[in-house]
Amino acid sequence: MSKRPLVLVVMDGVGLSDNKLGNAVANAYTPNLDELMNTCPHTAIKAHGLAVGLPSDGDMGNSEVGHNALGCGQIYSQGAKLVNESIESKDIFETDTWKQLINKCKDHGKMHFIGLLSDGNVHSHINHLKALIARAKEDGVKEVRVHALLDGRDVPETSALTYVDDIENFMNGLNDDTFHACIASGGGRMKITMDRYMANWPMVEAGWKTHVLGEGRQFNSAREAIETYRKELGVIDQDLPAFVIAKDGKPVGTIEDGDSVVLYNFRGDRAQEISLAFDEENFDKFDRVRKPDVMYAGMLQYDGDLKIPKHFLVYPPKIKYTMSEFMVKHGIRSYAISETQKYGHVTYFWNGNNSQKFSEELEDWVEVKSDVVPFEERPWMKSAEITDQLVEAIESGKYDFLRTNYPNGDMVGHTGNYEATVIGVESVDLNLARIKKAVDKVNGILIVTADHGNADEMYEKPKKEGAPLKAKTSHTLNKVPFIIYGADVEIADGDFGLANVASTVAKLLGLEPDEHWLPAIIK
Repeated sequence: MSKRPLVLVVMDGVGLSDNKLGNAVANAYTPNLDELMNTCPHTAIKAHGLAVGLPSDGDMGNSEVGHNALGCGQIYSQGAKLVNESIESKDIFETDTWKQLINKCKDHGKMHFIGLLSDGNVHSHINHLKALIARAKEDGVKEVRVHALLDGRDVPETSALTYVDDIENFMNGLNDDTFHACIASGGGRMKITMDRYMANWPMVEAGWKTHVLGEGRQFNSAREAIETYRKELGVIDQDLPAFVIAKDGKPVGTIEDGDSVVLYNFRGDRAQEISLAFDEENFDKFDRVRKPDVMYAGMLQYDGDLKIPKHFLVYPPKIKYTMSEFMVKHGIRSYAISETQKYGHVTYFWNGNNSQKFSEELEDWVEVKSDVVPFEERPWMKSAEITDQLVEAIESGKYDFLRTNYPNGDMVGHTGNYEATVIGVESVDLNLARIKKAVDKVNGILIVTADHGNADEMYEKPKKEGAPLKAKTSHTLNKVPFIIYGADVEIADGDFGLANVASTVAKLLGLEPDEHWLPAIIK
């Protein structure tokens, strides 16, 4: 094996686009990235759609499926595609979990659906919710309540009413003398319920109070809530406060003993904490006030090792032959680091949805605690602190393969703040210089890539010339850079994606890639 250490840097959310309007990547001052692109073997690789196991090339990639692909060298059916297949085959409705959900509530209770209400296809899809509601009626459930988390992040920032009207029209078409479905509560995804990586439990507590206890500002309808908050606060959908739908001053859909609850999001990172609140008997992150006796299930099991949640509807892809397993098999010493926001991506998702190491002796993981502040207020995030420890690890000579993720382009990009995102991208570039210097010091090799686009398109495309610019907060369909520094190699011919990176890493380490992996990007 080559004794030269290899460092892989994932610049989260940094895509490639020739369009300069709102392009916080192209318009940022990035001398280090520019130099690498101008002097090193490089190409652009796919990080969305079919290349990462999603249903079509019209589907945006995301960090979870991106790191799965990076870490396993293969393409698995993921997220929406996995759920689509289960719904189309009706396998989802033949599971013991679905039958238990139905049996728990159909005689005297309600079935509740909590999730992101949009067609963004990153965390959820409204069509999945429709299929679940329709089947619940078919299977004898009499009352359904939807707890709608508003998006504005993976879809246009003020599109919530499109989805509210859609689901309400759908439910109204099902409602009759034997069945009634309606929206019971909701709020912006960055205000309630959908925290991740245990970073902000008060968000989850706010969701619990809203969905379960029915505590909060009351409105006659979700439309009234959204329109009122927009007028009062002027915020985009993801930041809308919580609301409770009430009739005659009483919430229409608190969660009570004898009910069933489904979290219909398929993506795991923002689904785990609310799942723990429903599942754990000795839960201590906040005072639940009461824990209703319900049957709770997730769309998927969001952490297979920690069994979160205990019950789920669709089995996740069984990812085998991961890069970490390969490294351990060959005695490679590896190191993974990121801040809280993306720590799970360089560990859990990288290891094929496995929260445990394959070897305590050969793998070291480091989490740098993220600041709990709006990302646009501190767009450099923890890039310097990550680099401090990564440089120390590189120069220690202890590791053969080191990987990191800089979240800035994605997390700041999601705020819709163009100026802050430019600073976020520049912060990552500044740290590339430090990494490059450390790699030179140990005669190492550096790979620079990204897991999907985001910062490369910060404005929605104007519908007509001269129209006001609207912030774009979602991921993009653009390819991402793939650069190799410090190795005399040639880029191979082919149409490559994130799943081709594993074989490339193996070859650069002087190893024969796993036979199950896609071909390397280099000759």
